[in-house]
Amino acid sequence: MSNSETIEFGIDTFGDIPSGANGELLSAAQGIRATVQEAVVADQAGVDVIAVGEHHRPEYAISSPETVLAGIATATENIRLSSGVTVLSSDDPVRVYQRFATVDALSNGRAEVMLGRGSFTESFPLFGHDMADYEVLFDEKIDLFHKLLDEKPVTWQGTKRAPLTDMDVFPKTESGRLNTWVGVGGSPQSVIRTAHYGFRMMLAVIGGSPERFAPYIDLYRQANEQFGHQSTPVGLHSPGFVADTDELAREYMFDAYKEQRDRIGATRGWPAMSREEFEHEVSDGSLYVGSPETVARKIANTINTLDIGRFDLIYSGGAVDAGARLHAVELYGQKVIPLVREMLAEKPVAASR
Repeated sequence: MSNSETIEFGIDTFGDIPSGANGELLSAAQGIRATVQEAVVADQAGVDVIAVGEHHRPEYAISSPETVLAGIATATENIRLSSGVTVLSSDDPVRVYQRFATVDALSNGRAEVMLGRGSFTESFPLFGHDMADYEVLFDEKIDLFHKLLDEKPVTWQGTKRAPLTDMDVFPKTESGRLNTWVGVGGSPQSVIRTAHYGFRMMLAVIGGSPERFAPYIDLYRQANEQFGHQSTPVGLHSPGFVADTDELAREYMFDAYKEQRDRIGATRGWPAMSREEFEHEVSDGSLYVGSPETVARKIANTINTLDIGRFDLIYSGGAVDAGARLHAVELYGQKVIPLVREMLAEKPVAASR
């Protein structure tokens, strides 16, 4: 059973380029600087972790999470720094390890890496990878990355990368190991693979009732036990937005979120999102939108229902106003998190599944 005081709370961003006070999109450079500023505010407000995504599309400013995290590292003191996710399939595991070990040094041990296959595939042709190798690339590279975490000379061989024979990799971390998560979208195979390597699991729940992911949490815990690994808390991240009132939060988020969702959906065969669908996701699905009290109540309910150990709010869904976004981060840290802890203390978190 999780304790209300030990549950962690994070914010996640995919590097969405925000709009300015005049409603015009900011530049990518301004978007990157806005993310660093949001991380500083989150650190000051008591948020536990920030996760920064990797994308290679025009609406997202961040293609190199580690570089942005390095900037955040030197401007913050306590907040942990994670990718969300690093698209390992189209990257090199050795370089991923080295870059995060460097962020770990700059942040005095606050770096985490979250690995994923990537729900967007622009990085594959960009870096010369064949989409036909989508599965094998991740399978092989996560295996190599797992070996690199021991921080010892590595001998490894696969089919999509040159082999390594007793090769050592630098720099080493001061702690001796990078904390590693895997972002999982709901595939049982992904859940089992994450448990096989003893990595922590972050569930991406971006629509529908969170309760439908309970079987994946059960599977992860059962697989961890079968593989002989210590049970680790499961994380969950979902989109949302916090403002002073429910009405303001909906107003700030809807247009930007719909525009982004419809743009992505057009490439995936999704119908355009209606206002009714948006409101349903806010009331009964996986959008955490509203005043601090409203958002806190919904987060507490999700934690109680699924017995998770970490909740991350994806706070930057589309070209939301930059000032409102910064205020949302502040409200999340200063008001939402304390309220959730109070609610969980009043109603103990459900027993472990």
